[in-house]
Amino acid sequence: MSEVLSPPGYRVCNSCVMDTTVEGITFDDLGNCSFCRAARKRLGNELYVGPQFERKIENLVSEVKAAGRGKPYDCIIGVSGGVDSSYVAYLVKKQFGLRPLAVHFDNGWNSELAVRNIERLLKALEIDLYTYVVDWEEFKDIQLSFLRASIANCEIPTDHAILALLYQLAAKHHVRYILHGGNLATESIMPSQWMHDAKDLRLMRAVHKRFGRAMLRTIPTMGYGRLAWRILVNRIRYISPLNYMQFNKSDAIDLLEREFGWRRYGGKHFESIYTRWFQGYLLPTKFGIDKRRPHYSSLVVSGQMSRDAALHALLDPPCTTDQAQEDSAYICQKFRLSSREFDEIMSAPIVPAVSYPNTKAVLDRLMPLVARIKQVATGRDR
Repeated sequence: MSEVLSPPGYRVCNSCVMDTTVEGITFDDLGNCSFCRAARKRLGNELYVGPQFERKIENLVSEVKAAGRGKPYDCIIGVSGGVDSSYVAYLVKKQFGLRPLAVHFDNGWNSELAVRNIERLLKALEIDLYTYVVDWEEFKDIQLSFLRASIANCEIPTDHAILALLYQLAAKHHVRYILHGGNLATESIMPSQWMHDAKDLRLMRAVHKRFGRAMLRTIPTMGYGRLAWRILVNRIRYISPLNYMQFNKSDAIDLLEREFGWRRYGGKHFESIYTRWFQGYLLPTKFGIDKRRPHYSSLVVSGQMSRDAALHALLDPPCTTDQAQEDSAYICQKFRLSSREFDEIMSAPIVPAVSYPNTKAVLDRLMPLVARIKQVATGRDR
């Protein structure tokens, strides 16, 4: 049905649900898109599942324990209240027997349900929690800067700060392993054309210099040079244990609900009110981006969702009209935006992230070195 009602030239991949709303997508002779082909290649190279890899997770756990001997914690885990990070907390403590420090970045947008989910889970697992509360006026200023910059990835301030905070705390506690919930089973596809790299500190500073007003004192930041130092000198590894096993999102949700009273949010990353508005309203309304496509396509490629089910789910809007209105009103209230200012943000011309000073060109020239450092950071050099 969606293909019949689509504009001329519109095309959907025959294998997943990525489509021509993504600039630069290509299709082979069988109608399979460049994104799912790349995802299958990554799954083959980076997913350690199967008899030949069955000892890899055991070796990883042994290495984490050895590196943490004599220290209060042997790993750092980030917790948002979402499925993936919650399941990692369960694995790390109950299955692996590790001693993690859970870290939560409070940017002022936690839903009440996310707070309850985190509290229930960590209390039941007896995991220590460190919550970093950023100064709200400062963080509001940089989030508004990105909205006014009119680039698609308005989540860069949060994503950047979380990663910087995890590495800072790992270095502070002399912990060599950050175990995170990112995974290829559910996140193998995301167009780089949509989401500029959140680690780009030069872009973040440029956007804030252009549109911001407050001094940035409490937001954790980390440039590429500092990141390389953490990886190569401090020898901190950033590893997803979910890539070492057959991770099934539906099974993980069932376990969390059954064992810990965890409750679902109704969408990926919807534990944050801002992210729910960003993905459910801002991206599709202003930028024509529906992040459910790569999310569902990742599940289709990993065999956790049928293509028909994904196509059917996409017939519904990313969020209901009532939810969009409620969240938009809350955004305006919390940001102290007038209706006119909100409309100006929504109607402003779209600007590519690379129109602002950024580090992409430098990284492209240093691609072999960048790839090698990433390989070391994620433990794939072993």
